[in-house]
Amino acid sequence: MKRNQNFLIAAFLGFALVLSSCSEDDSVEILEPQIAMSIEENTQQLSVGDSMVFSAVNQNNAVYEEKWSLGDNVVSNTNTYLFEPTHSGDYKLYYEASNATTTFNYEYTIHVAAKIRPITEASNAYVSQLIEYLPAPGQFINKNPGNIASAESIIGKKGSVTLGAWGGAVSYAFDHTVINNADEDDFIIYGNASSTFSEPGVIYVMQDENANGLADDTWYEIKGSAHAEEGTLRDYKVTYFRPETVEGDVAWEDNKGNTGVVLKSAFHKQAYYPEWITEDSYTISGTLLSDMNIDRSNPSMITSAPFDYGYADNTPGGDKINIADAVDEAGNAVHLSGIDFIKIQTGIQANMGWLGELSTEVAGVADLSLLN
Repeated sequence: MKRNQNFLIAAFLGFALVLSSCSEDDSVEILEPQIAMSIEENTQQLSVGDSMVFSAVNQNNAVYEEKWSLGDNVVSNTNTYLFEPTHSGDYKLYYEASNATTTFNYEYTIHVAAKIRPITEASNAYVSQLIEYLPAPGQFINKNPGNIASAESIIGKKGSVTLGAWGGAVSYAFDHTVINNADEDDFIIYGNASSTFSEPGVIYVMQDENANGLADDTWYEIKGSAHAEEGTLRDYKVTYFRPETVEGDVAWEDNKGNTGVVLKSAFHKQAYYPEWITEDSYTISGTLLSDMNIDRSNPSMITSAPFDYGYADNTPGGDKINIADAVDEAGNAVHLSGIDFIKIQTGIQANMGWLGELSTEVAGVADLSLLN
């Protein structure tokens, strides 16, 4: 009997202890987060290559969960986030701390500018490095002015390089950032156009947005006066095929179901298909310009009138270009603080009779601010 009494007493004391413990737990106060942000200003300015540490400081020892989100992506679940942008643009950074009492939020807008490579005493007005030379077949390809040496001839100075038929292209880097000056032309492309014979080339520009020195960011097209003309296509592709013999014309087909050839000329008997391309065919994409300005009514005097503005090898004396005319793939204007790379591409697919294929030529590319 005594043993049973002891058991009952122990059970009662244990139950009382549990009740006491529950009562104490229920009485613990959950503190509302009181947080001080290490950076209070909601708008921040950075450049690619810079970094910034954001911290949230607990002011009252409250217990809560926290997270940092960059746009829709959670990037940290601690009280600190290191922001290291790799591309220019506008970013939204959100901080959140929450527990059963409330949720604390803080928001930043971060404007990240592309890295500007400054002009120094050693800077050259002209392009300083060949990135790629990928011409289309043509009557001067595989010899001067249609070989790698020709493409390198305009580095640091004037020279001459031909791009072959439609889509042939060459791209270069400057040794500094060419600044986009408000309401001014920013660079010039020299060619060999005359008042009655233009071979317009489409121009693309790129800013080194990730500041790695490589042309691996986005190419933006310069919007010229033929942008909305009937016959201009911005999603055009052509595949060129190696002929069976050196004497053969170079056949091509496009993504619109059209076919044709780059005709051999009696004056230029070397291979027209680029000898350094090992594949038996290659495809080029870009913008096809309207051929509305070509007049073949007199076969002995074929003319090609220039467009109003915005193209290479378009007007005598060189073509001045405004970076502000750059557009994205959808044709929307883009704002670039400057450019580091440039690409020029033959814009028209045309057989010019005894003159051969229409082919953009480039004699130099220079920063206007260093020529003045």
